[in-house]
Amino acid sequence: MIAVISIWTPLADDRIAQRWFSFPHLLWFAPVPLLVVAGTCMLVHCVARKAQVAPFLFTLALIFLGYSGLGISLWPNIIPPSISIWEASSPPQSQGFTLVGALLIIPIILAYTIWAYYVFHGKVRHGEGYH
Repeated sequence: MIAVISIWTPLADDRIAQRWFSFPHLLWFAPVPLLVVAGTCMLVHCVARKAQVAPFLFTLALIFLGYSGLGISLWPNIIPPSISIWEASSPPQSQGFTLVGALLIIPIILAYTIWAYYVFHGKVRHGEGYH
């Protein structure tokens, strides 16, 4: 008898396969791999026609979809199957302190980045280079 190797053998936790391939979840999570295939095809097409911005955007979309798939696979356990996201998180007071810091710093970083792009925009023309 020929042994059939299952495609799911490398999975460390069968709950991940159940989450992705059981019937009600399959309908909800199917857009993620379908969008990965579509995004990859569009990325290859844009690179072939030497587009400038579109390959970058499709790459960002693929990275986002990859992390989305990882999140779907592991949710709510950070270290499957032992520690949930709530057990691994810091206390609410610490998260609040970090949130206030981020709300103060992120606008400053964005303003500085916009100012830097404004100052250096158009300084180097195509073909001139730095050398």
